[in-house]
Amino acid sequence: MTLRSTRRGLATGAAVLPAFFFIGSARAQSGGSTLDRVTSSKQLRMAVVSASPPYFVKDMVSGAWSGAAVEMAKGIASVWDAKLVFVETTWGNSVLDLQSNKIDIAFALNPTPQRALAIGFTRPYITAPFGCLAKAGFNPKTWDDLNKPDVRVCFDIGSLHETCARRFTPKAQLTGYKSIDECILALQSGRADAEVLAATIGLSTVGKNPSMGPYHLLTTPAVSLPSCYGIQREPDTRFKEVVDAWIDFNRGIGTIREQMINGLALNGVKPDQIPSDLSF
Repeated sequence: MTLRSTRRGLATGAAVLPAFFFIGSARAQSGGSTLDRVTSSKQLRMAVVSASPPYFVKDMVSGAWSGAAVEMAKGIASVWDAKLVFVETTWGNSVLDLQSNKIDIAFALNPTPQRALAIGFTRPYITAPFGCLAKAGFNPKTWDDLNKPDVRVCFDIGSLHETCARRFTPKAQLTGYKSIDECILALQSGRADAEVLAATIGLSTVGKNPSMGPYHLLTTPAVSLPSCYGIQREPDTRFKEVVDAWIDFNRGIGTIREQMINGLALNGVKPDQIPSDLSF
């Protein structure tokens, strides 16, 4: 998931109540299901979010998009021999974009119950574990290593990082900041001993700031949350079935893992920085 990826997980699916109105009107305008539209138009409209490696990176000179989600989308579009159409948005607006039929698919979303009221989800393409970055000399391996009164744990407010910190380290000195960047500054300045982060974000942070490594996966318990593709909720389930089949096949042959590793590399993450027990 990127420096914004875990905020996706706690988003409550804005405008849930109008969702069905949007879906109904969008369907009327499109004249058919997602599968019918992609099949006839030979276009797959995907959400893209700038400056969000490993999923999205935009070349500011050429305007070209790269990243793990872009490569996944290419593979999915190839099922229909379709062209990708990039619709730039934000993580927070991607749910609304699906509801209003601006896009066919949004990548790297945590399927929260609130979001599931508004949009559909594919099956997970990865299950992302959680851990932390820690001050030099501190090498936590379990949540209990953080869950102590003398340990200062920080997180970005309103994220799944906060959810995990409050659930698994309630005895620690907990401090919330407005952004991950502020958490990083707290860790660098010695105001925090550890920052709770999802693996993809933690690794991307280390890639940009090698002095902050390594990233520590935490166990006992191992905490992992699924990442899925968001799709329009509709009676016709064929589009979801095709994408689910693509996910199962490409997870099985290792394509998605390769795409994730290559996406992390865009943020400077080297293969030897990826924990051996981290699976995609």
